Amino acid sequence: MSNFFTEKDLQILIATKDRVSLDFLLAMFPFEPFSNFNILIINQSKKNILESEFPSVRVINSKDVGLSKSRNLAINNASKRICLFADDDLTYTKDFDKMIVKAFNSNIKASIVTFNHQRIGLNYPHKKDNLAYLHNKKTIEKVCSVEIGFKLDDIKKNNIYFDEYFGLGTYFETADEFLFLRSCLKANQKLYYHPEVILFHPLNSSGEFQGDDRVIYARAALKYKTHNFFAYLWLLKYLFFIYRHKFINSSEFGQKLRVGLSGINKYKELEKVKNK
Repeated sequence: MSNFFTEKDLQILIATKDRVSLDFLLAMFPFEPFSNFNILIINQSKKNILESEFPSVRVINSKDVGLSKSRNLAINNASKRICLFADDDLTYTKDFDKMIVKAFNSNIKASIVTFNHQRIGLNYPHKKDNLAYLHNKKTIEKVCSVEIGFKLDDIKKNNIYFDEYFGLGTYFETADEFLFLRSCLKANQKLYYHPEVILFHPLNSSGEFQGDDRVIYARAALKYKTHNFFAYLWLLKYLFFIYRHKFINSSEFGQKLRVGLSGINKYKELEKVKNK
């Protein structure tokens, strides 16, 4: 098989839920018909069935819950050589597919190429890095899942999937893309960043949620997964950090500590059950 890719080798893997119509694709692809692209939609719903009349748009309806399960189902059912993770609330830029294909053709050894995006309402890219680079353990922390393009064969042959404990709709609602990319690095895959903006995404600020219980709960569990018992020290440092930056006040400190410890304990409990 040739190492050279064309736009026909690209498939967009969209995670959505409770859809009954493909109309949401119109906003995602405003510059040309969505049927011009290879698309795989995972529609998670207990009751709604989504159907497609377009040969280029395949739909899988699933009763599972959780973004990581949706991504994993998409990986298992993808059919093109290059894939791109997508959510249902983004808008692609014109020629995004050409940018992705060009990046993979420029980096023959890359299993993953991550890109940039722009938040709707802002006039500058989300990431300030203007030059391409090789990812490491630190740089993957800044990647959003919808920026990730990957060679399907490289991911499947190394048995790389999302950790289904992490991500929206799971036990710990964070870090699903970080853990996925971390697994890629552990498998000695080459991961590159390209600065091209391939999509627009709704504006939100993770900083606004630093002190939320769900964030503390999930981040404490993540830290235990990646650093084991150092997570306890990290939790204290993190709480002091968000206190100094006024995301929490002094009267909340004890309660937030209990939330973080609860997250760690929940992760340990899940691992114990899984390893029985």
